[in-house]
Amino acid sequence: MNTTVTKSPGYVIGEISPEQFIADHSFMYVIKGVMRCYDGNKTYTFKSGNYGLARKNRLGRYKKEKVDGELEKVFIFFDEGFLRMFQEKHKIKPTVYNPADTLVKINTTELIPNFIRSLMPYYRGGGKIDIEFADIKREELLVILLKNQPELAGIFFNYGIPEKINLEEFMNCNYTFNVSIGRFAYLTGRSLSAFKRDFKTIFNETPNRWLVQKRLQEAHFLLDKKNKKPSEIYLDLGFEDLSHFSFAFKKLFGMTPTELTEQRNKQRAY
Repeated sequence: MNTTVTKSPGYVIGEISPEQFIADHSFMYVIKGVMRCYDGNKTYTFKSGNYGLARKNRLGRYKKEKVDGELEKVFIFFDEGFLRMFQEKHKIKPTVYNPADTLVKINTTELIPNFIRSLMPYYRGGGKIDIEFADIKREELLVILLKNQPELAGIFFNYGIPEKINLEEFMNCNYTFNVSIGRFAYLTGRSLSAFKRDFKTIFNETPNRWLVQKRLQEAHFLLDKKNKKPSEIYLDLGFEDLSHFSFAFKKLFGMTPTELTEQRNKQRAY
């Protein structure tokens, strides 16, 4: 298991994915600042001292805000291999617990802030922790969570995969998330080939082309009708950088996002 650290001050046990996809159950604790997570339906806000559990196989886009110039947080990831080992070691029987929320609220307990404080001595420079300590601390946290909230076993030890769902409804709700076509296929309960075939039948277009056009159409609306700036929207629409967004926008509409906003402002000035 690799250990990494976020660019802003933070502590991580596990691997942070660059995708807006929650691959493993993830515990988050905010020490300083504010973290907001949007899952396509709801925005969850975590402030200093708040914590929760992000469920795997969900979409999630994080926004970070400094408070008094500071942002500090802890992410701890529970991969399936670790969870199976823990379940076997502790003889935990499967249970059923399936809340709708992507970020599940954890019942307040002083054990969790105490656990966070106990992590600090184990971190070396750059926020890294030795792997031997990492697994021990993950196990400790999982024991705390399950003692505090036994029903969480129904989340942690459910190893099922997403079932087949309505593809059209899902894509129209989640097209702004920056994830691969393979992830979209997995989340809709399909193989990649079945996803592409069903997608063509429903939208009469390939997934990649449809995603770009859908995102750019939304961008045009936000720029022209909602007075948004290009720098404010490109990340939330699934584009990785502003230059790629501008290039794709001009290719479809014949002008850059900046040119559109300038044109709009001139028209409104008269």
